[in-house]
Formats: sequence, structure tokens, C-alpha cells
Amino acid sequence: MPLASVQEIKAGRAIQHGAMEFSTAPVDLDTVRRYRLQRLRTKMGELDVSGLLLFNQINTRYAVDATNMQIWCSHYETRCVFVALDGPVVLFDYANHPYLSEGITTIDEYRVLPAFSFFGAGERCHDFVKEFAAQIEGLMKNHGGGNRRLAIDILSHTACDALRETGLELVEGEQIAETARAIKSKEELVLMQASMDVCEAGVLSMHEALEPGITENELWAKLHETNIRLGGEWIETRLLSSGPRTNPWFRECSMRQIEKGDMVSFDTDLIGPYGYCSDMSRAWVCGEKPNNEQRRLYTKAFEQIEHNISVLKAGMTFREVSEKCWPIPDEFLANRYTTLIHGVGLADEYPNIIHCEDFDDKGYDGLIEVGMTLCVESVIGSEGGRECVKLEEQIIMTE
Repeated sequence: MPLASVQEIKAGRAIQHGAMEFSTAPVDLDTVRRYRLQRLRTKMGELDVSGLLLFNQINTRYAVDATNMQIWCSHYETRCVFVALDGPVVLFDYANHPYLSEGITTIDEYRVLPAFSFFGAGERCHDFVKEFAAQIEGLMKNHGGGNRRLAIDILSHTACDALRETGLELVEGEQIAETARAIKSKEELVLMQASMDVCEAGVLSMHEALEPGITENELWAKLHETNIRLGGEWIETRLLSSGPRTNPWFRECSMRQIEKGDMVSFDTDLIGPYGYCSDMSRAWVCGEKPNNEQRRLYTKAFEQIEHNISVLKAGMTFREVSEKCWPIPDEFLANRYTTLIHGVGLADEYPNIIHCEDFDDKGYDGLIEVGMTLCVESVIGSEGGRECVKLEEQIIMTE
């Protein structure tokens, strides 16, 4: 057993592995783990499935809180979690590394995943995947009570075909995971605040480093450095741009040197300590006071954020929220952000509420619920204009 695990057992603390090992969590992590697993099982029961198979590495983290090269494993079908509605939780890991999850109480069994991705198995993938399918079918047979419905979040055609050949009925599993993750416990909110504290420290480091001549990449590196140093895990995007590169939005940070008077806009998308996402956006002017146009754009973006936060109430439908949100002036409509409001937890997540102009064609309905953590978005910039302001605030839905 790793030294850190021994120390945590002696201290009576829940074991943790990975970036925050050798530190003390602000809440009992086993309480968080039990809550999240029960959320999944509640949603499984609502959809009448006896098993849930998770390959999305955000979902595996939610289910068992074990990490093993999450980003790398997201490229290949090489690590997953099986959750029985009434039975064990089985971690199928990449290679034989049980010490990476030792002591996590929500994992009942540890297995090594038979390599069946083309990278790991080549042309033998069709043979190796049958071994995996047989193991899953065995778990369903032993713990499903005759229910053959297996929910899966993401999986290749090859593996899905192999599972169907065993007689299992496959159903959509991402809905289970997304809706489970949407409602946070009070302990999760404490961990999210710990992630946000790191994010804000990184943003402060960026602000202190911003001066004419620094490149966009150099500035962005300040956020990465702070996040990793303080126990964070990764950053999902590269959304920082300056001056004319801010309009239209979504250009990734580059080797461009930021000039005096440039607007600098960015979106953190930071996966911090304990795997939780801190998703805020800010806009600054480099080296001098903003000009009148920059003030105008920022004022409009701030107005949009504040208005949209003010209309949010638990019990509202997504359509109702969309219809009551700040009416975007025609000047800025073409450059509107892709979404108004979205959920956030271990990553960006359900729900995703879009603009009223787009709702009939692309939107879906649902209810704002107590315990949701949401991000309220704004991009303001004239089509063909020089700059855009990107703002975003992360909030908690209460009674």
C-alpha cells in the first residue's frame, strides 16, 4: 500500500490518490463518493437498467473517484467502470495498477481491461473484445436479476456489437451520468470552492503578468502553472486571445505578442483539485485604461451576465429562462455565444440552455433545480468589429 494511503488510514481519513495525495481534503471524500454513486443508481432505477458501463473518463471519475491518466485514457477504450444497480462496482483499469485505486471504498472489485482498442489489439481487436463482452455479460447475469438492460455512455461499434451478441439490450447511458452529475451535494460544493480558489489564484497570476510584449501563450501558461502547482489536473481548452484576435471569439491562444491597449479575453475551463471544473471568463485591457469602445462592450457584457443571473430561479423551465434572458441587441446578435447558461461540475455538463433565437431549432427543455451549479455566459462584439468581450460567472442554485 502506498505511504500516503497508510498515513491516511492511520489518521482516519478517506484515501485519495493522484494530484492531491499527501494533502488533507476539506470534506470527507468517502461521503462525496457515496453520494455520487447513489445518484447514478437512482437514475439507473428511473430508466430500468440493471447495469451501467462508463468509458467517459469524467463519468468514471464521478462513479469511483479513481484516476489513472484520465486524458490519455479518454483517447482509447482502455479503462471503464461497471456499476450494478443491485451489486458490485467494478473498475476495469488500464494495465495492472491496483495501487492507484487502493482503499477507495466505492470500488468493490478491480480488474484489468482486456485491450480491445485497435491501438492495443490491432487486428485482434475483434477477438479480444469478446473476452470483455463475456465479463460484462457475466456481471449482468449474476447481478441483474433477469434484467438485461445495460446502459453505456460511449463505446465503439465493435464493442457494442460484441455486447449485443451476448444477448444484452444496450440503452443510452450518458443521460444517466449527466443528470446524476447535475445536482451537487454540500460536500461537492466545498470541493468546487477549493477548485475555484486555485482558479482565482491562477487568474491573479495572469493579471500580474499581463504587460505589453508578453505572448498569449506565456500569459496562458501562468494559469496552467498555478493549477498544477496547487493540485489541479488540466485545462480543457486554450481560449485566450488578444486585440483583433478576440473578434470573432473562439480563437486559441498563440505566439502573438499582446500590445498596449489590447483587450485580452479568456475562458478558464480549468479542471482543478479533486477533478472539479472552474469555468470563469474575464476581459482585461493591457497596459492602459480602456477606450470608450472597450468600455461600451464590457458594459453590455456585464449587463447581460447580471440580468441573466437575476432571472434564474429554481423551478423555471429552460425555455422560460431562455425567453426571460437579456435581449441581445441586433449589433451583437451574430457574435452571440453558443449558449446562454450551462451546467458545470467535473466538466461542462447538463443542462445546456441556448438563446431564445435558437431554442426551437436546437434547444431542449427541462427544469432548473436546487443544487445545480451553472455558468452564465456572454460574448459581446460587433460583427466585423475589432474586439470582443468574453465574460462568464459560475453560480449555485439555491431555494
